[in-house]
Amino acid sequence: MTKVLIVYASLTGNTRTGAHILEEAFKELDTDVDVLESYDADPFEYEDYDICVVGTYTYGTDADLPDEIVDFYEELEDVDLDGKVYGVFGSGDVFYVGKYCLCVDYFEEQFEKTGAQKGANGIKYNLDPDEEATTNLKSFAKELVAKLEQMN
Repeated sequence: MTKVLIVYASLTGNTRTGAHILEEAFKELDTDVDVLESYDADPFEYEDYDICVVGTYTYGTDADLPDEIVDFYEELEDVDLDGKVYGVFGSGDVFYVGKYCLCVDYFEEQFEKTGAQKGANGIKYNLDPDEEATTNLKSFAKELVAKLEQMN
């Protein structure tokens, strides 16, 4: 059975909501899915999974990584995820023009260093996931599973 690990950081609950939408979507796709908050996770845990997902918000006017996921981000580049699929999603606020959801991009760049294959374009949504974001997250899960099946 395909194993999925979703690691997320959430300050207001918006990214946590996205993580749980994804969790349900992956369950509907007959995968074994685990969800961890970033401060409870170690990036080396991804070695035991087929699909590696990160959810993060973008913090402040400087588009910083949230404090609670910085260590995870920095250690991620040292993990060998060859043969695995990754995806990144996150919440942001469109008020921050030019810096909207930039941490999704940062994590995609970091995953590239691990040898994992990008399974889908990152999902970015404004604040709490609305109906469109929910649909996009469900499609995102399907794309990640399809990419893994294509690779195997």
